[in-house]
Amino acid sequence: MLLFTILFLASMIPLVLCAAGVVKTPKSRKAALAVNIVACFMVCLLAFGTGAIGVSAEAPEDTAVETVSGGQSTGFGVGLLGAALATGLSCIGAGIAVASSASAAIGAISENPKTFGKALIFVALAEGVALYGMLISIQILAKF
Repeated sequence: MLLFTILFLASMIPLVLCAAGVVKTPKSRKAALAVNIVACFMVCLLAFGTGAIGVSAEAPEDTAVETVSGGQSTGFGVGLLGAALATGLSCIGAGIAVASSASAAIGAISENPKTFGKALIFVALAEGVALYGMLISIQILAKF
């Protein structure tokens, strides 16, 4: 478990370098972010794949410590992870989409105020992505 914690913290190094200002150009920041995402994903995949993170591990019966998983299976933990990823990633994608479509909509409205209705539709469609991710996570959680 300590090895995976060290690997996870080491995979955060590109993100820390970007935050500290060591990596300055936008192209190298994108590359550092991509390396960080891939490294964190691989560490999590390795930890789950090797069974280092036991979701269904139980404490001995003679101790007063409650189990973290509550007697649930590994599928329950993976389902919770899937629900979290569905919500989180869809919200990130919706934020990126709204940022680009709203700025374009404001530019179009400033040139021609009659395009307000059309521009608003594109911004609303971008916000719908977050709602779809939330609905998927609710469906995943409803299975348990």
